[in-house]
Amino acid sequence: MSAVVEAPSAPARPAGAHVPLRAYRAMAAAAFKSLLAYRLQFFLGLLGSMFLLLSLLYLWRTILREDGSALGFAWPDMKAYLLVGFVSGTVVSTYTDWRMALRIQDGAVAVDLTKPVDYQRARLAETLGFAAFEVVACVVVVTGALLVFGGVPVPPPDRLALFAVSMAAVVPLKFSVVYMSGLLCFWTQSYMGVNWARMALQQLFSGAMVPLVFFPDWLRLVAEVLPFQAMAYTPAMVYLGRLEGAELWWRLGAQLGWTVVLWWAARAAWRAASRRLTVHGG
Repeated sequence: MSAVVEAPSAPARPAGAHVPLRAYRAMAAAAFKSLLAYRLQFFLGLLGSMFLLLSLLYLWRTILREDGSALGFAWPDMKAYLLVGFVSGTVVSTYTDWRMALRIQDGAVAVDLTKPVDYQRARLAETLGFAAFEVVACVVVVTGALLVFGGVPVPPPDRLALFAVSMAAVVPLKFSVVYMSGLLCFWTQSYMGVNWARMALQQLFSGAMVPLVFFPDWLRLVAEVLPFQAMAYTPAMVYLGRLEGAELWWRLGAQLGWTVVLWWAARAAWRAASRRLTVHGG
């Protein structure tokens, strides 16, 4: 049986109330330790992304071995591009939204409403804890791929620094998208379809599998106005040095801009969603 009950007008703690940073650090540490405890489950889930990466690497190696290059992408460049896309796709994967969705479905989110922390910041803290473990896993996978397929060009220090900034921006940007998709469970009461739809849109429009320059003009235009391209295409092109001058700073600024816009959009979505709790069972 399912019932709809009224929840407190969230968040339970005033939005401007001060919460010690150590509370969020503790949540991040707990999330990291939870993946350590269930690391086999994590790596089994990672296998799908690894097989996709291997398939793409073999495919593009075959294509570019025959033609030499495609739209300016030689094999070492495409290899680097795909590895960056893999990392950006793996970090902030599905733990945050599925954890939220399950707690929303069984009504346990009502307990979250009573905690003296900001709900969105608490989920971000957990996401950072998960991301720390995901980064370690990415290093292992990328190292293995480099051993099998050979190395990639290493950018100069100044470009490497910009790449690090761009990759760091991916985490809060992806978090906001994942967080808002998890909130949809307040209305859908099921998350499987929402998750599949988000993943499909993200894989296509982020350019993680195919650079956006390979898209037809109309589809590339659609991708450019969505936030997904800032999750994989931008950091990969920064790494390869394909962005220069005004375009480089515009794309880095777009990453920051989308992060701010989606963060506040997520806060508005939480205020609307938290007025209802769907409780199953009982």
